[in-house]
Amino acid sequence: MKTFAILLLLGYSVAIYGQEIQPEFDGHTWEAPYSLPTPEGWAIERFSIPISFAPQILYTGIEDIRFSPGWSKATSDEYWTYGFLWYLEGEVNVDSEILNSNLKAYYTGLIAANGSKIPVEKIIPVATSFREARKDTGDIKTYFGTITMTDYMQQKPIVLNCKVHVKSCLGEKRTFIFYELSPKPLSHPVWLSLDKLWSEFTCRKT
Repeated sequence: MKTFAILLLLGYSVAIYGQEIQPEFDGHTWEAPYSLPTPEGWAIERFSIPISFAPQILYTGIEDIRFSPGWSKATSDEYWTYGFLWYLEGEVNVDSEILNSNLKAYYTGLIAANGSKIPVEKIIPVATSFREARKDTGDIKTYFGTITMTDYMQQKPIVLNCKVHVKSCLGEKRTFIFYELSPKPLSHPVWLSLDKLWSEFTCRKT
């Protein structure tokens, strides 16, 4: 009887702790409840938030990235042209100061994670500057800004222009923050492709 009781207790403990174990996020198999386009030739990458290289950004959710075909090609007009969505739990407050802090932490961590072979003297501190702009259709808020940092692929400074869109969906306790980025000026044609990613985004799949 005592042995049976011990086995029951062990089984109960395993059940409790088993419920607490969260499966590792797999960006290849995860099915998004929203629709974010993937144009022909563009690549996808997804990972969970909190972000491993920027744990000081205290959100919970998923990052969903779209890389242009020329993203990593230095001779391409699409070099460093990409967009990423933060699909976040809860109603997240966003303003210029928060964007500056989050993106400074994000790119500082990204460069540290990818730039281990860059000589120290070539690394510059990440600097961000954002301001609220006229809202795009469907946005709660829209921002424009710049990110000045070290391009870890070419080991030299680069300035990324950035548009940020903040959106919520009726009936969902979620916040969507979409970032469009490119070193090209906002008048360049690459922004048409970036803008289209967001204009064709829908909160729910149809």
